[in-house]
Formats: sequence, structure tokens, C-alpha cells
Amino acid sequence: MKNALLSSGPLLFLLSSLACGMPPASEEAPSALPALAARSQALALQGCSPLAILSVSANGDDGNPPVQTLDDQLDTRWSHLGKGAWIDYDLGTHRAVSGAAIAWHQGNLRANTFTVSLSSDGKTYLPVYSGVSSGTTVAAEVYAFIPYTARNVRITVQGNNVNDWASLAEVRVCGYTESLVPLPAATLTWRGDFETGNRSQWSHVQEVSPDRLQVVPSPMREGRYALKATVKQGDDPISTGGNRNELVLMTHEPVGSEYIYSWSTMFAPSFPSVQTWQLFTQWHHDGCCGSPPVEFYVYGEEIRLSVGGSTGSLVWRTPLVRGVWHDFVFRVKWSPDPKTGFIELFHNGRQAVPQRAMATQFNEMLNYLKVGLYRSDTVTQDGIVYHDNWAMARRMENGPLPGDLPPEGVP
Repeated sequence: MKNALLSSGPLLFLLSSLACGMPPASEEAPSALPALAARSQALALQGCSPLAILSVSANGDDGNPPVQTLDDQLDTRWSHLGKGAWIDYDLGTHRAVSGAAIAWHQGNLRANTFTVSLSSDGKTYLPVYSGVSSGTTVAAEVYAFIPYTARNVRITVQGNNVNDWASLAEVRVCGYTESLVPLPAATLTWRGDFETGNRSQWSHVQEVSPDRLQVVPSPMREGRYALKATVKQGDDPISTGGNRNELVLMTHEPVGSEYIYSWSTMFAPSFPSVQTWQLFTQWHHDGCCGSPPVEFYVYGEEIRLSVGGSTGSLVWRTPLVRGVWHDFVFRVKWSPDPKTGFIELFHNGRQAVPQRAMATQFNEMLNYLKVGLYRSDTVTQDGIVYHDNWAMARRMENGPLPGDLPPEGVP
């Protein structure tokens, strides 16, 4: 979930005024703060119930080995030079994982860009959180995300705002403790995070001009890029009702398949407040006409989810907050049978819709994904929406299906 897949931001907690020790010759100079040792009792983390870790490994180090992230000492660390450096924690068995607690070496001087990914087999990883450390504290920070079942937890660092070092003093894996139903273990089948710097991960576009669907460096939820979707009154690239500019992914998920989708959306501060529909994500049927089976949209001052097309129902709503990222995880079993199909929704790290049985496809029709902005042609104000961190995953135990796409996009 590139948050996403998914968090409303780090929760800070103090471990006391602990700083970093002297680095080896290969690392940069330490901060001027005194170096003190942190004892295990000082690592009782608010909002994080640490799980037992069987072993830890990394793709390299500079003489500061990965095991030092588990020694209860903030004056030791794991360090490795180069963007893409990773450290991996094996829990020894499958557990419900809901976050990672990281104390960054020189965390008061550097903001680190990183991703947390989970795996059930140590081979295929699903990104569940992408973000940047605060850069203001040597204390640990807790990064919470949607609970997933996993055995391996990997932290990948893309450097920091000073250099390309990955340096972590202490790490804890947080177990699931709330009354949420953990999502099942999944394997990534497609990513549409715009980190290619263009729109090549998607099948095609529906736009009146290239400036309507721009890949931009800011604002972004994670990584380097996001999508800026703009709609002006009169934008109608495919000569149908309403105004739109959208990206299209021809997923065509088979009947009976179960997928997990994650993404982040931000509505610009100027996003219109109107008493009509403004879709930002939809799974459309491959028939010609009518409302789609699944649609996320804004109506007035609410974000809404409706399922079932014109004869369907409103299943969720939440206040529209502009200028912040909304993180979504959407679990679906695709079926026209209301006793077989179901949905489950998480919004900003919380379960918004418990698993609920309903028809998610129309009879004899498959769905495909559309992202951007599609709205009533009565809206006169310009509309701007940002999208980032799109990913699509399948239940691991079910194996690949003909509709699955390669992880890095559509060929």
C-alpha cells in the first residue's frame, strides 16, 4: 500500500533522551548528543505490542550487523550504504502484524525515506507502509498499518535527506492487538505507484489533454511521484455523460476471485463542494452503460462507497477532509451472487466496513479499474485529486489466476 499501503502517519513515543554512538570509519560523524544505552524496559512501546523475532538478516552492512537492531541499545545499530538497503525480520511463524517501531540512527538530524513490506514465504513481498521518518527525534517512532498475516517483515530504505545511508538503531515488529479482523496473507500481482515517472503501469488513459493526468513529484504519499488528476467543466474525452479524465487498468478479475487493493487519495484544498457525484475510483463493468458495480465518490462533504450499480446501496460514508492523504485497503470477492461476493474496507488504518456479503459483479460481466476523477457535467469549478501507491494483491493460498497482472504493471 507508496502508505500505503497505509497509515495516517507515525505515532511518536519517547525512549528517553538517548542518542547515537560513535560510528565506524565508514559512517558519517555522530550528533553531538551524549550516547546512552537503552534497557529493554525502556522499549515498552505505546501502541505497539512487540512480537518475538526468530532471526534478522540484511543485504549488507558496514561492520554494524543487523542483529544490533535487537540488542536493546540505542548506541548500536545496523548500517548499510546505498538506496534500496534492506533489513529483514523472520518471526518464525505466521503472525498478525500491524506496525513497525523504528529508532533511527541520528534520527534527529535526518529524515529517512523507507517502505515496510510483508511476506508469508520470504520470497514475495507486499508493501504495506511507505513514508518518511520525522527527522526530529532519536526516539523511536511507531508506523502503524492495516493488519496482515505474515512471517517476514522487511524495511527497505531509500536514503535520507542528507545521504544514502540506511542506519537503524532499534526495530520492533508490532503485533495485532485491536478488535480488527486481520487481512489474509497476500501476494502482490500489480503495482501502479507511478514510480516509473509516467503512466506506463496502466493500460490506457481517457483524457482531453496530457495536462489533465500528470505524474508529479509533489505532493506524493510515498516514493517520488504521484498522479494529479484535473477535470474542468466540458472535459468529455469519450463522448459520454459527465466530465472525466481517468486512468484505466483492464483487470477483468474472474468470477470467484478474491483480491486486496490498496491506494492513497488526496483532495485538493479547492476541491468542489457540490450536491452531486464526483467519482475518484471505480470498478466498471465491461457492458456499455449504467452505474458501475463498485464506486468510491464524493457527494457534498462526504466520501462514499456504493456497491451494486443503480440498484445497489450506499455501504459507507465518512467526512471529506481536503489536503490530507486518505489511505484505503479494499478487499473484494468478485461475484454476481450476493451470497458469494463480499467486500471489506479499511480507511486510514481502521476497519470502516466489516466483511459484508453482496454482489460485486453484474451477471455475465467482468470489471475493470478506473482511477482519476469522473463527475457530473453540472459542476463548474475545476476539480483536482491526487492518487498514489496503488497496488493489487491476491490471496496466496489461491495461487495465480488468468486475470493476474505482473507486479510492475501491464505489459
